[in-house]
Amino acid sequence: MHPLYSLLVRLLAPAALAVVLVRGFRDRAYWQALHERFGFGRVLPAGRRIWVHAVSMGEVGAAAAIVRALRVQHPECPLVLTTATPTGRARAHALFGTDVDVRYLPYDLPGSMRRFLQRTEPIAAIVMETELWPNLFTECARRKLPLVLANARLSAKSVARYRWVGALFRDLFTANVTIAAQTAEDAARFVAIGAKPERTHVVGNVKFDIAIDPSVAAAAQLFKAQLPADRPVWVAGSTHAGEEEQVLDAHARLSAEFPRALLILAPRHPNRFDSVAALLTRRGCLFKRRSQRTAPAPDDQVLLADTVGELMMFYASAEAAFVGGSLVPIGGHNLLEPAALGVPVLAGPSDFNAPEIAALLVRQGALLRVAGAPELAGALAGLFSDPGERQRLGAIARATVEVNRGSVAQLLRLVEPMI
Repeated sequence: MHPLYSLLVRLLAPAALAVVLVRGFRDRAYWQALHERFGFGRVLPAGRRIWVHAVSMGEVGAAAAIVRALRVQHPECPLVLTTATPTGRARAHALFGTDVDVRYLPYDLPGSMRRFLQRTEPIAAIVMETELWPNLFTECARRKLPLVLANARLSAKSVARYRWVGALFRDLFTANVTIAAQTAEDAARFVAIGAKPERTHVVGNVKFDIAIDPSVAAAAQLFKAQLPADRPVWVAGSTHAGEEEQVLDAHARLSAEFPRALLILAPRHPNRFDSVAALLTRRGCLFKRRSQRTAPAPDDQVLLADTVGELMMFYASAEAAFVGGSLVPIGGHNLLEPAALGVPVLAGPSDFNAPEIAALLVRQGALLRVAGAPELAGALAGLFSDPGERQRLGAIARATVEVNRGSVAQLLRLVEPMI
């Protein structure tokens, strides 16, 4: 089965590269460091190095707490962080600068993985969530490189798919692999597809260990100082195509009652910034682009957040936060970012990316569910009208995050013997 898989990957790799090249015509970031996608990154000097892999922007954000903890506990160990997307790469550079070696994870080709590990020579690997790449795992096993699947999650549907493939994935879970699952259900599902029970642990969700940089509050204060005190602000963060239209419909409804309201609209993917700007123009919205670095005028209805790395600051500036990917079938994005800031959180019904977090916030009364533009506008109007309710919901959201912290410490206890 494994040779067949490797042959298939070799056949598909040119198509994957072609997709990257085509996307580069819209977003030149896709053309950066193409050699790294085949394992040809810079050769690093010898050292006791730790490798962390986070596939995209959301996982990079979740991995940030792990990276920071490793840097505190093991300052003698340089870190390599790999990702698979330009947004993930940009987010990693924004978070860590030059303190961490950031590069793309190669395609899952045997030679590419071998070159990558030869050039980085890590002593331990931490792979976020459900990145089950057979040649990556095989090469780690060949080198006896300890590998922890961190913040690991697996849906019931995924179990059926992995079982269908059979031995290919059962053989991944060799003696060097440890599973650090989010929930007991996730742990049981990994065991069902071949993980060793004695090396499968429940550590919780590291996203609850979100760290708020002190600079966020300072930047939010400076941003708010540019706006009149009587302008209520809400954020629609990490939005997608088909969702911005609903958000703008909600803002139009909201503006009938609160004409001074300002929407900060933050599309999930940078390559869509221009298309969302065109949508705003077609709809006749008065707006500024954040990249222009000028404050919204009194008659501007929308600030288009066409920058990377400022979403937390915008959340901290707002009276309420809608988290995108939830009014369209994307599965939702990180609800804990505004929650950790004590900002009331709203989201649509699509939450399959992190259903446990969404369900917990709903049970605690910290998440307002909305099914479309009318409900979103109504919920925002209620929050704008009632500062006490805003404060209450924000306090519940923050407390929910605080009480569930501690997963990073449990994860590092698993990693420590490997280092």
